[in-house]
Amino acid sequence: MFDYIIVGAGFSGSVIAERIANVLHKKVLIIEKRNHIGGNAFDRFNQEGLMIHQYGPHIFHTKLKYIWDYVSQFAEWHYYHHRVLASIDGQQVSIPFNLQALQDLLPSGLAQELEDKLVRQFGHGVKVPILKLRETEDRDLRWLAEFIYEKVFLHYTTKQWGMTPEELDPMVTGRVPVFISKDDRYFQDAYQGMPKLGYTAVFEGMLRHSNIKIMLNTDYKELLEVDSGTQSIRFMGRAFEGQLIYTGKIDELFNYEYGELPYRSLRFEFETLQQEKFQNTGTVNYPNEYDFTRITEFKHLTGQKHPYTAIVREYPQAYDRQRTGQDVPYYPIPKSENQERYSQYVQKAKQMSQLILLGRLAEYKYYDMDACIAKALKVFEDRIAGRQEN
Repeated sequence: MFDYIIVGAGFSGSVIAERIANVLHKKVLIIEKRNHIGGNAFDRFNQEGLMIHQYGPHIFHTKLKYIWDYVSQFAEWHYYHHRVLASIDGQQVSIPFNLQALQDLLPSGLAQELEDKLVRQFGHGVKVPILKLRETEDRDLRWLAEFIYEKVFLHYTTKQWGMTPEELDPMVTGRVPVFISKDDRYFQDAYQGMPKLGYTAVFEGMLRHSNIKIMLNTDYKELLEVDSGTQSIRFMGRAFEGQLIYTGKIDELFNYEYGELPYRSLRFEFETLQQEKFQNTGTVNYPNEYDFTRITEFKHLTGQKHPYTAIVREYPQAYDRQRTGQDVPYYPIPKSENQERYSQYVQKAKQMSQLILLGRLAEYKYYDMDACIAKALKVFEDRIAGRQEN
C-alpha cells in the first residue's frame, strides 16, 4: 500500500513526505502519536480567538534563500523581527547582550570605555562567544565577560538544564554571544517572519496530496515492528519492503537497549489577559528571578489584532517518559556521555538499510526549524531521490 512510512508529522517528517509525494509521486503513510500535525511548531486559536503556540514560541528565521523559498510555497508572511529583553538588576535590556545593554546597565563612562575596547579588539557588528571574551588578556574585558556570565547566562542555564554550565558540554557556554552592535534584533538572518495563517496551515499545505495518508493519535508500535536482530521491518504483521523514515526518539526505536537518552522537558502556563498589551517585546527572559525562564506574548509574533492578549510562561523541568506532563522531550542534554550512548544506537541503525533517521529526536541534536528543513531536503536528495535514480 505504501512505498514509504514516516514516523512523526513535524517539520522533518512533513518536508520529506511532501518531497516524496510531489517529486517521486510515491505513496507515503505518516504515523503521528499526537492528535495533530506540525510537531512542536503546532499552533492554534484559543477559546478567546487568540493564536497561540502550543509548545512554546517558534520564530522562523534563516540565512538561506532556498529554505525561505521552500516554505513560501505554503505560507504568506507576516514580516517580523524578534526582539528579546532580559530582566537584569531591575531593568530590561536587550538579549543577546549588546552595546545598548552595556550602556543601560553600567555607568556611562565605564560603558563607553568597555565599548571602545570591544570594538578595537574584535571589530563592530560581530558576535564574540563569551568563552573567547573570558580568555582575553584585557582585564576589563575579562571582568565584563564574568559580569555577563553571572547576570545573563549562569542562572538561566541552571534553570533551563537543571545543572550548572560547568556540568554541561563546554561548547554550551562557548556559544553565548556578546553582540558588538546596537542592533537589538534577536536574529540577524536575512529572512525572518511568521506565517500569516500560522504554522499549522503551513503543514496542511505541505501534506495536502493524495499520495500522503496521515494517521493521528497512533503509536507507531501499534503498526510497526522494527527488528534490529533480523534487520527487518513489519507493517501490520506483514513484511514491509519500502523505507522507514523515523523522526522519533532513537532509544525508543531500539527499546532502550543501551539505556535512555536524557532530555529536558518544559511546562507551559498559558494566560489570557483582558488587555491589549502585556509587555514591550515578544519575549522577556528572567534569568535571575522566578522559576520560569521567559514570558512570550504571542500578538507581538503573529501581528494579530485583538482586544485581549495571550501570554505563556515557560518552566523547564525534568523529562520523564512515564509521567504525563513531563513526557515531551524538548532538548537533548549536551554532555559527552550522552553522545557516546547515542553513537551506540546510530551504529545499530546503520545496519538497517531500510531505515533513515531524521530530526531532533532521532539524531539527538537540537535543530532550529530552518536547519530541520535543510536536513530533510538534503536527505531526500541524497538518500531517497538519488536512490531512485540508481
